[in-house]
Amino acid sequence: MNIVSNAKRQVILDTETTGMNQGAGAVYLGHRIIEIGCVEVINRRLTGRHYHEYINPQQIIDEEAIEVHGITNEFVANKPKFAEISQSFIDFIDGAEVVAHNAAFDVSFMDHEFSLLQPQGPKTADICSVLDSLEIAKFLHPGQKNNLDALCKRYGIDNSRRELHGALLDAEILADVYLMMTGGQTKFNLSSEKAGEEEGGIIRLSPNRANLKVIRASADELTKHEERLDLVAKSGQCIWRG
Repeated sequence: MNIVSNAKRQVILDTETTGMNQGAGAVYLGHRIIEIGCVEVINRRLTGRHYHEYINPQQIIDEEAIEVHGITNEFVANKPKFAEISQSFIDFIDGAEVVAHNAAFDVSFMDHEFSLLQPQGPKTADICSVLDSLEIAKFLHPGQKNNLDALCKRYGIDNSRRELHGALLDAEILADVYLMMTGGQTKFNLSSEKAGEEEGGIIRLSPNRANLKVIRASADELTKHEERLDLVAKSGQCIWRG
């Protein structure tokens, strides 16, 4: 499995819904999207651009789901309907590679929402490509827990703000997890010319710095070194000698 994407522009995405995560089949129980959170990554760098909307699903949110994400019926009552935000959402993900954790779940809900538009909207696959970060995690860490919390712990990512699930916060955390999981820092900026200036993790040393002191082995130390190599040679080939 090739875990490093060649996509220049990626959108890390998460959704929250009216019902518990029951897999892609949850949409067939009539559940709807109530929150979308996205962050933009270009050339493996977060750009600071994001997309975030709460949505009125036009139906009741399950109590079990409210306990997970904290989004209540009262909170979304005056939020826009999906049809009202659909074009801005499509514009944000258009042409990108969307990265989602358990992507089949999010995509199934997106496709369902697009299908309810009048006139009927496109399928997600017609707008963007999709990459499932959960499949990457399973490939890298087979037989282990690979939910977002477990991956944060594994990669040393602070998710202390994540008391409840939230689409934008989870997208931000997933972006950190995805970039760490697929190589961490991938590019150093070497453009700095000033001595001592730190850029991209590189600290340039002054060209006028004092020369390093070279400490050479004494004659006695060289003799003892050769004696040790003689012992190694007795038990087989000594790779430290030509």
